[in-house]
Amino acid sequence: MKGVVIKSTGSWYDVKAENGEVIKCRLKGLFRLDESKDSNPIAVGDHVTIDRTEGDDTWMIEYREERRNYIVRVSPKHKGARQIIASNIDQALLIVTMANPRTSTGFIDRFLVTAEAYHIPTIIVFNKQDMLDGKAAKKQEFVADIYKKIGYKTLFVSALQPETLKPVKAVLKKKTSLIAGHSGVGKSTLLNALQPNLNLRTEEISKMHAKGMHTTTFAEMHFLDFGGSVIDTPGVKEFGILDFKTEEISHYFVEMRALLNNCKFNNCMHENEPGCAVRQAYYDGKISEERYVNYLSILTDYRANYKHWE
Repeated sequence: MKGVVIKSTGSWYDVKAENGEVIKCRLKGLFRLDESKDSNPIAVGDHVTIDRTEGDDTWMIEYREERRNYIVRVSPKHKGARQIIASNIDQALLIVTMANPRTSTGFIDRFLVTAEAYHIPTIIVFNKQDMLDGKAAKKQEFVADIYKKIGYKTLFVSALQPETLKPVKAVLKKKTSLIAGHSGVGKSTLLNALQPNLNLRTEEISKMHAKGMHTTTFAEMHFLDFGGSVIDTPGVKEFGILDFKTEEISHYFVEMRALLNNCKFNNCMHENEPGCAVRQAYYDGKISEERYVNYLSILTDYRANYKHWE
């Protein structure tokens, strides 16, 4: 029987079968031998074949179809491995806030680079519009403008203001969408507002640190009454800039990608090489300071921590 994995808790997997039934399954041991680089050989969104074992009636995942795409982070338990957060994604909605807590452009760019690398279109959703003061509203306008100019779609919503959610419903309809963002940006509250019967757990923001409390432990797929599905992900500090060659990182900054052939050197890293078209565009104001600085930060971090993945 075929189905899609809708929840993974490590040793058990919830699979929604073709007949609509949700079946708890275990994993055949052979998978782990084949997936040495991954801490989790099966992820939410995987299309699988399941079968019932003889004798004890346990359902087992027998086969996983090839993934169309996926998104990863460094495994929190196994530093030498990657964790596949979800697979077979049509688009990602990155939920960000300008206050309570504030999402940095550094986090946004790390996510966008990862999504670009794995061919996942991203929409940036600015949440908690009802909580913006003048300073935060100005910051939001500045940040949103950076991403609008380079072609990213942006939405402005409040989970507590139903009229603002219509554009979100429109982009979610008939698609499988990954919902991502820092802890505390309101992912669960937003999903509860879009699909009230989900009853996802939410937490107050920590007053001491102005950071969100983790409410989603495992990725989980939820189906929407108005069509489509969403994959709710744990609030993570950063997504994995993995499986890249160092010189490829700039390829996933969309405004840099168009300039790469104009650099003097084929292996230009856009730091201090002569004849660098990317640096010239930055000096000319065609690439934002935030994006260029974040590129250099990702490059430095990758060399220090992830170069062994190459």
